[in-house]
Amino acid sequence: MMPSPPEEAATEHPEITFIGCARCGTLIAGLDGRYACSGCGWVNEWTEGHRPLPEARRRRT
Repeated sequence: MMPSPPEEAATEHPEITFIGCARCGTLIAGLDGRYACSGCGWVNEWTEGHRPLPEARRRRT
């Protein structure tokens, strides 16, 4: 199996992003545009992320 090109490999992992909390202004980090503030409990809508969430995989039993 050949390794993925660098552009493709970079998109496989989530990107760490930063914003100011919409409620209290605290600088918070998130993954791919999905945030939760530990200061006040604000959470943005999951659909506001920068890309779709990964598909669920079946567990092997």
